[in-house]
Amino acid sequence: MSAASATAMREVPVPACPRVWETGGVALDITASRPDPALLDLPWSMPLEDWPADRLAALPRGISRHVVRFVKLSGRILAIKEIKAELAVREYYMLRNLGRLGLPCVEPFAVVSGRVDAAGAPLDACLVTRHLQFSLPYRALYSQSLRPDTAARLIDALAVLLVRLHLAGFWWGDVSLSNTLFVRDAGAFAAYLVDAETGELRERLSDGQREHDLDIARVNIAGELFDLEAGGLLHGEDPIDTSERIVHRYRELWDELTAAETFGSGERWRVEDRIRRLNDIGFDVDELATVTDLGGTSIFIQPKVVDAGHHSRRLLRLTGLDVEEGQARRLLNDLDSFRAATDRQGEDEELVAHDWLADIYEPITRSVPPRMRGKLEPAELFHEILEHRWYMAELAGQDIRIEDATVDYVANVLPSKPEEKSILGVDTTEIPVHAVDTQELPVVRRTAR
Repeated sequence: MSAASATAMREVPVPACPRVWETGGVALDITASRPDPALLDLPWSMPLEDWPADRLAALPRGISRHVVRFVKLSGRILAIKEIKAELAVREYYMLRNLGRLGLPCVEPFAVVSGRVDAAGAPLDACLVTRHLQFSLPYRALYSQSLRPDTAARLIDALAVLLVRLHLAGFWWGDVSLSNTLFVRDAGAFAAYLVDAETGELRERLSDGQREHDLDIARVNIAGELFDLEAGGLLHGEDPIDTSERIVHRYRELWDELTAAETFGSGERWRVEDRIRRLNDIGFDVDELATVTDLGGTSIFIQPKVVDAGHHSRRLLRLTGLDVEEGQARRLLNDLDSFRAATDRQGEDEELVAHDWLADIYEPITRSVPPRMRGKLEPAELFHEILEHRWYMAELAGQDIRIEDATVDYVANVLPSKPEEKSILGVDTTEIPVHAVDTQELPVVRRTAR
């Protein structure tokens, strides 16, 4: 999105156009871009915490200051948060604007206001958002047996999210693990904003506003990790040290993306080097300020507009696959390996990508039995199979076909994975241990063909 369109989005509010629906003799105001009539079937005349269990989808929930429930409606899962009407409408449009800016956040679905109970007493409005498939709150991740560096990986993902939000001019005001959902991303995590209730979208954030968000993050994360420690869910990580990590990781990434450089006119290669470094960490440079001094002996450069998703955009262009950034990087590496193995380096990249998709990626991801396809999204599944093949090859001392690695992975590893697409049927207040995260994988010995 251009800087001009982003500015216009901040300056021109989206007008609220609620539709009035009558249900049970009560007029409901439903604000939605595409209202679903099935919303009227939900028991809006009851407080959300009293909704019957047969209406709910049991998914793991994070900690929230509001009542939050999940429902299944028209084949989709929705998250419903009970909140004051003015706050619900504000957050609805804030999430829409963040989505238009291409930022990782949950998708708003509707605001339902005008609710009253059976006695005619007013009830708070409800903000409805789409559930992000294959995502988990941090407490659900810690309910599993995870690698010891899980906290660090979550903090790294949150730091990337916070940098992206700040670059777009969004001040969060309540940065925390609880207000974030995490999606697996090729062994790491990608973070999505869930709660924009306190946020503000500005033209540009001052250093003080950015530091304020960092201070909030540090305090909130420390408290959340102390809570996990009290429950015996940490693996030796120090809550204070881990909470400080977000400050260091944030500043490292912010400096890499925004810092100015000055060098001699004979070192013009450093311009391309700076762009390549940003590409390596997943960012494209849409605008680079370049200034020379009066004598032309030195050059000053500073990135002005950077855009996340370098690898995911390239993969989408080549294959049509829309995946997380780390997954895209891993899939592109496998595509490059396929190109080299088939001796097609001189051919058109789009043609090779089409063959890789048809001959490798799609057959592998479709070979998983339907009953287990909800455990991991296809790109993450493909990444784990590549990892499993590496373990098998290391143990066998020879190359292993990806088809053989897939058979072994599906037989011995995937069955123990939790159902991450929706995780229906679990207690949302006390989430049990499900499975181990990526550890040394069990292997069935076989001879490569």
